[in-house]
Amino acid sequence: MSAGASGGSICGKSEDVPVEADAVRIAVAYEDGADRSVPLPDYQTAGAAGADVRANLGAADRRAGLLLRPGARALVPTGLRLAIPKGFEVQVRARSGLALRHGLALVNAPGTIDSDYRGPLGVLVVNLGADPFTVTHGMRIAQLVVAPVVRADFGLADLDDTARGAGGFGSTGLSA
Repeated sequence: MSAGASGGSICGKSEDVPVEADAVRIAVAYEDGADRSVPLPDYQTAGAAGADVRANLGAADRRAGLLLRPGARALVPTGLRLAIPKGFEVQVRARSGLALRHGLALVNAPGTIDSDYRGPLGVLVVNLGADPFTVTHGMRIAQLVVAPVVRADFGLADLDDTARGAGGFGSTGLSA
């Protein structure tokens, strides 16, 4: 499959640019019952780090949308499954405009999709705003950022001292 809905570009807008030769290929499949007219994740500008992913609501919710009252959370379906190459992850991040204007945030921000996961891609959102918010079918609900994975070798050891020590949770203060 192509990197974007336009079939050979990385942007869904008129400023489409070709896929870079060193781009990480993410194979995508639609879920059974998903609306295949909802575009695949795509980059909205040539310099975007995150590809926007859209809500792909079930047939019963497509017309009315998914209502989130203040404080409510929901798993928003995207209708997609991903095959991420070994050595990479896909991070699911909030869209800043939805967060600023409506208080829509991700409960587990950023979410991580591991390379060996093949289940449905859902976006776990929470309405932190004061007003109800409706997720509509096809809405750009989150961003997907592809990142390399570095695995650690955890082992017991005596830890060295640092100037900061155990200070945390605001211990460095708020002012310059």
